Amino acid sequence: MVRSLIKFIRLRFIRLRFGCISRRPCRIVDASGVKLSPQEIGEIGERIAANHLVLNGRKLLYKNYRGPRGGEIDIVARDGETLSFVEVKTRTRKGYGRPLDAVDRHKQQLIERGANSWLKLLGRRDFVWRFDVVEVILSDGELAEVNVVNNAF
Repeated sequence: MVRSLIKFIRLRFIRLRFGCISRRPCRIVDASGVKLSPQEIGEIGERIAANHLVLNGRKLLYKNYRGPRGGEIDIVARDGETLSFVEVKTRTRKGYGRPLDAVDRHKQQLIERGANSWLKLLGRRDFVWRFDVVEVILSDGELAEVNVVNNAF
């Protein structure tokens, strides 16, 4: 309970101080030069991606799903009649290539395992689903860049 409260307060502080989740320019380095941790940057990226998907008409069903046998999905959403399993990749620089490139075959297998676990929970598979990737690029002092790649793999 206390740990989740501390996490909530920290994320609220990050949102207010750094502005990344709102439509204000991002601050990924504070005044003393301390950069956010990779985990914090990833959490911010997932929140930005979730907000972007909702603003573009998707209904969020679940965030950070972890299957009992090791699969993982960042966001499960519904896009019309299609179930969408979304992987979010966040970067703070463009120099390392597209965030989509980081979704290699091993990562795809983890996502597929998580999707199969989710579909097993539903008890049926007679509808359309797909795998999407949301790329989020955070640059200090600029608005976050968000790109959705439907049917990424």
